Amino acid sequence: MSANTVTALLAAGAADAAAIRAPEGRAALTYAGLRALTGQTGAWLNAHGIGRQDRVAIVLPNGPEMATAFLSIAAYATTAPLNPAYRAEEFEFYIADLKARALVVAAGHETPAREAAARLGVPVVELTAGPEAGAFTLAGGTPGAAALPGPAEPGDIALVLHTSGTTARPKIVPLTQTNITASARHIGETLALSPADACLNVMPLFHIHGLIAAVLSSIAAGGAVVCTPGFDALKFFRWLDEEAPSWYTAVPTMHQTILARAPRNAEVIVRRRLRFIRSSSASMPGPVMRQMEEVFGCPLVESYGMTEAAHQMASNPLAGPRKPGLVGIAAGPEVGIMADDGTLLPQGEIGEVVIRGPNVTLGYEANPDANAKAFYQGWFRTGDQGLLDEDGFLLLTGRLKEIINRGGEKVSPLEVDGILSDHPAVAQCLTFAIPHDKLGEEVGAAVVLRDGHAPSERELRDFASKYLADFKVPKTIVFLAEIPKGATGKLMRIGLAEKLGLASR
Repeated sequence: MSANTVTALLAAGAADAAAIRAPEGRAALTYAGLRALTGQTGAWLNAHGIGRQDRVAIVLPNGPEMATAFLSIAAYATTAPLNPAYRAEEFEFYIADLKARALVVAAGHETPAREAAARLGVPVVELTAGPEAGAFTLAGGTPGAAALPGPAEPGDIALVLHTSGTTARPKIVPLTQTNITASARHIGETLALSPADACLNVMPLFHIHGLIAAVLSSIAAGGAVVCTPGFDALKFFRWLDEEAPSWYTAVPTMHQTILARAPRNAEVIVRRRLRFIRSSSASMPGPVMRQMEEVFGCPLVESYGMTEAAHQMASNPLAGPRKPGLVGIAAGPEVGIMADDGTLLPQGEIGEVVIRGPNVTLGYEANPDANAKAFYQGWFRTGDQGLLDEDGFLLLTGRLKEIINRGGEKVSPLEVDGILSDHPAVAQCLTFAIPHDKLGEEVGAAVVLRDGHAPSERELRDFASKYLADFKVPKTIVFLAEIPKGATGKLMRIGLAEKLGLASR
């Protein structure tokens, strides 16, 4: 059996070791149980006309059954996890766009995905949870013979996800068995994961971060993953105390929420000391990283990932120097910086971040125009701008599409974020472009203040002007109780001016 398949990863865990756990006292699913479940699921799929390369849309709430459905279906077919919060029209678009052969939903659970599948003539498969965390049975579907039965092979597509980029129509990213297993191993090597580790997963499992960084990397290491119903700041420390995980991974907005509740949970933090904390999917402000390490008494490892790389591309080292504000060294694929003309730039020069390696998608599906722009001489162009410092650490200066063009002067939103985050009154900030009739774009910033602080807009602008050139200082600062986020907890920079009613200025 090739090592580059989900089936091979599942084969590595000790039979009696816990693989899938869940809060609220449910019995764990062992590796032996998970392997048996996967084999049963594969046989069921094959008996219902679904085999390798056939796509199965999955609409399940966050939790252990979502994790095991992903693992067991990916071992025999192609998974297509969808956000349960979509509306009927969105489900219809995604299920049709993916050419799904079946839709898996929770038995007895109402979701608009059912009616979308019915309109498209796609069979609905009902999943009923078993007694152990993650155990389930399937029912429904249409009996038939699979064209390609048996376990998936390394080149088969294991996972398809839509990008949430700035294009009007989201692009389909197909990731092979080799892509996702390589990324899981890269993460395991970066974090020195072992069978002794247990990850507390609070990330949504329709997103690459939760699927690969939390679930698949844990399974690849023979460790356990504790599958929660999703991020809940009020329950996080209770889960930490009851489940005693060795690590968790999240986006910066989640870490900041956890940090705000840490003082009243100091005893739990000491009692359930984490080995490390991981952050990815957005830029972590340097002050927050330092505070997290101080409060939790363990390393915070910031990583850099994206869907097209099956998640991880670079990471700060677990042992050794970690540079706040930088996303670390290459951690799996090769990482380079490319000029507009396609030449690779030396350390210290700014250009587009490019990657290549076994975890990188071979190309967007049915989108030759996007592929022509995204790939150059074997390198994938990430759309991110940055530089490699003298130690090979990657500094991101922003998304190329998010760089603010103020009358020809280029402003990196991440740079402004970093300065404003250093102000003692600022809990969170997001710099964004505001349309301007003469300059094209002007600099704006949305700020969430710490409790008990009330600086004026002028005070924050004066603070920023000590460290930034005048053209980079936000001309408009908006104070918010919360900055708008996307479905995965990521702060949404593009379109924020419209959302806040500032686009007509």
